[in-house]
Amino acid sequence: MSKNTSFFITFKFLEKIQMNLWFFFFGLLFFASCKKPLPASKHLEGVVFGTTFHISYTDASPRNFEQPIDSLFHLVNTSLSTYLPTSLISKVNAGDALVEVDTLFSEVFFKAARIYQETEGAFDPTIGVLVNAWGFGPEKPLQDLDALKVEELLPLVGFDQVQLQQRRVLKKHSKTYFDFNAIAKGFGVDFVARYLESQQISNYLVEIGGELRARGTNSEGLSWRVGIEKPNVDGSRSLQKVIVLQDASMATSGNYRKYRIDSVTGEKYVHTLDAQTGYPAKRDLLSATVYAPIDCADADGYATAFMAMGFEKTKVFLKKHPELSAFLIYVDVNGNPQEYSFPEVPNS
Repeated sequence: MSKNTSFFITFKFLEKIQMNLWFFFFGLLFFASCKKPLPASKHLEGVVFGTTFHISYTDASPRNFEQPIDSLFHLVNTSLSTYLPTSLISKVNAGDALVEVDTLFSEVFFKAARIYQETEGAFDPTIGVLVNAWGFGPEKPLQDLDALKVEELLPLVGFDQVQLQQRRVLKKHSKTYFDFNAIAKGFGVDFVARYLESQQISNYLVEIGGELRARGTNSEGLSWRVGIEKPNVDGSRSLQKVIVLQDASMATSGNYRKYRIDSVTGEKYVHTLDAQTGYPAKRDLLSATVYAPIDCADADGYATAFMAMGFEKTKVFLKKHPELSAFLIYVDVNGNPQEYSFPEVPNS
């Protein structure tokens, strides 16, 4: 073989490699151009229901949902806020038997009635008169609250003593006071999430005061990851656990941040009340988190009920409701904080 022939063969070989490389890089470029890029994440945040809200979603269009969502918050407040004197719930609490409630009130009412039955009264929104008496509601607390006054108020409590018929609330006792705050934030989350879905938004995370609902993925195509706070009593904030939330809701209830200290006795009263006794519930649970493919309002109600039930009763309840997942932080007999996850993770 001559030197020129060898050079020609070598040149043709290199030319073939170069051509293959061009096809390879062209293929990569073609694949990248055909792959639809993920829309950028959009964020809304602010203050509502006496707390903060954060909404993240992906949307290829330049739409802005700020005004529509503000309108949704307004509708929830005018229906369910006990802090708004002109709201429907405030009119019902004032004894107006002729007021007709809206679909928002009705949905929350019937959700509350179901959870009340399932938890055997541990979740009871008619406890509002006691919430006010202990200083956790919109009205001034009762001075010198004693066992006799608590006993006088207890007959006003009981969701089995109220009905909703033809958009009107019927109460056995006219002074029975509804307080849906333990479920209203979760309902607000659901209300916003449903609106986003009606606008064909399939990837979002809606959070109001720690209650969340997630669907799809974030802007990076990954499942939403949300944190559960440690029950710190010193006011600091840190994470206890991270949950992957896939097409589900999550709500947390705890007694470590919201409490009242008696100015005379110095005694600490937690905001979770026992509807059976009328007193703050002294339970071994520090916080209860519920997450499942259900409405956030339901998760909110269950988490509140668990705080009133305590650790052992909550464990029994969860085993009867395998559709729920939960993360509980409780205090053991030695006063040490412990974790419990449901479904239980078997020991390896």
